[in-house]
Amino acid sequence: MSGTLNKVMLIGHLGDEVKMHYFEGGGSIGRFPIATNESYTNKQTGERVTNTDWHNIVVRNKAAEICEKYLSKGDKIYVEGRLKNRQWQGEDGNTRYSTEIQVQDFTFLSTKKESLANAQSSNAAAEQNVAVQPSNTPTQSAPTNQVANQDDDLPF
Repeated sequence: MSGTLNKVMLIGHLGDEVKMHYFEGGGSIGRFPIATNESYTNKQTGERVTNTDWHNIVVRNKAAEICEKYLSKGDKIYVEGRLKNRQWQGEDGNTRYSTEIQVQDFTFLSTKKESLANAQSSNAAAEQNVAVQPSNTPTQSAPTNQVANQDDDLPF
């Protein structure tokens, strides 16, 4: 393969509001951090460990305005773009470095408000099901081989 590829795909939660910068020519740029998590179980202690990585996201022009309008801290988003490294001189004279994701495509997955509403409605539905279901009714589960046969019908 003679070509190169610079592509990043992330699904994460906004760590802050979208910060907008507008330019004289009508262009704009939006910046916000997103957090991605990696979870695993520590084999020695048996406890669940979660590591969070932070990514600097850069969105331009109309896409930036859409992000500013609809996104807020805590929302879940899918972003696709390119890695871009920048360097500059800090106020203290030291050279600073930053890696950003220059967004080419994005999809809003859920808002923080939706997530909270879904969690509350799920809890309310669970409580309602417990109250409605008689305690002396035995619960039935599908035989294992029927569940396995249903999986065979999946197209993938």
